[in-house]
Amino acid sequence: MNKLTALFFVIMFLIGTDTFIISPLIPTLQELFHIQTEYAGWMVGAYALGYAIFALIAGPLSDGWDRKKVMLFGMFCFSIATILCGFAFNFWSMFIFRALAGFGAAFTTPQIWASIPTLFPAQKVAKVLGIVMAGLASAQAFGIPIGGLLAATHWSYPFYTIGACSLLVTVFIFYTLPAIKPNLDQKTKTPIFKRYVLLLNSRMARRSFLAHFLFQCGFMAAFAFIGKWMTDRFELSVDHVGFVMFFLGLGNMAGSFGGAYVTKIWGRLSTLVIGFVVSIVCFLIAPHLSSVSAFEGVYFFIFATMGISFPLIMGLLTSLNPTIRGTTTSLANSIMYTATALGSWIAGLIYATFNGFTAVGIFAALCIAGSLLAFFSSGIFPAHEKTKNQLVKS
Repeated sequence: MNKLTALFFVIMFLIGTDTFIISPLIPTLQELFHIQTEYAGWMVGAYALGYAIFALIAGPLSDGWDRKKVMLFGMFCFSIATILCGFAFNFWSMFIFRALAGFGAAFTTPQIWASIPTLFPAQKVAKVLGIVMAGLASAQAFGIPIGGLLAATHWSYPFYTIGACSLLVTVFIFYTLPAIKPNLDQKTKTPIFKRYVLLLNSRMARRSFLAHFLFQCGFMAAFAFIGKWMTDRFELSVDHVGFVMFFLGLGNMAGSFGGAYVTKIWGRLSTLVIGFVVSIVCFLIAPHLSSVSAFEGVYFFIFATMGISFPLIMGLLTSLNPTIRGTTTSLANSIMYTATALGSWIAGLIYATFNGFTAVGIFAALCIAGSLLAFFSSGIFPAHEKTKNQLVKS
């Protein structure tokens, strides 16, 4: 079982690295492909758009297939598309290849989350989920700076490296992962989109997913243009930006690993509120800082609160309807990547229009504030506590 845990960790590390690798490369690719700033964000958004569209279909649809075969298909497509990104010759070729990489990832990651409860004993599922989730945090801490160092030699090397490693992992999936046959009960026979209608009939669900969308849109809008902002403001090279990303990734890891401890002390509601308020303040002051070290320090707190808040949000969303958690997770992932695409695009427009990061920070702060208000108005916090208490009593 340790081999499977390591395999899933590596898959999430590679997909996480590929998700964020464009951010430090935006200044280089913008100059290379002669892209205006207002459109540069779509190099991040294309991947997210491909993922968002197909995650809605891939998650529920794969409930009726052998998950191993679906994962092999997705990982292979992801590998080839990522390698092709290294051969991009203009904006539109990069856009298409990034969207195809998102398509492959959309068929891969839902299988991991759905396979863990099947492959591992119940008492180990939570631990394995935490380790696999740490793969994403590790991608920000280590994958992005490694990509930045490779890009210092040539911008295409990160894509070749991630793609080649992903192909190797595809081989490991074939030989290591057992077949995971579908359980064709009545639920899996329910039409795909009818499951989403069933979920979103609830006012609580609609407002909770809106809150999730606003949270991701604000965070990713600011994240997409960190690299360009540091290049414009502090004249950093692409490898130096990679080192800054490493430090920010450490903040995400610290939040991911320490989140359970913080939540145990403060409780879910207080932890989420404090994290959101800290993020809002940091987004507003970050553009006005005059040194790289101060900027790093503020964004370290933003990434730490992201690492703490994201699992809390996912826990709240999956509590909406415990009988269709797979559909809930697919919708949450699709919304997250839709928000990434839209947030990156809006950030590019704002950055170009107002000539800097200040307006982007204000936009991010407004999104986080709107997210907090939407969560409170949804009534999900009392409902979640009631559900948790019922489970404890049973």
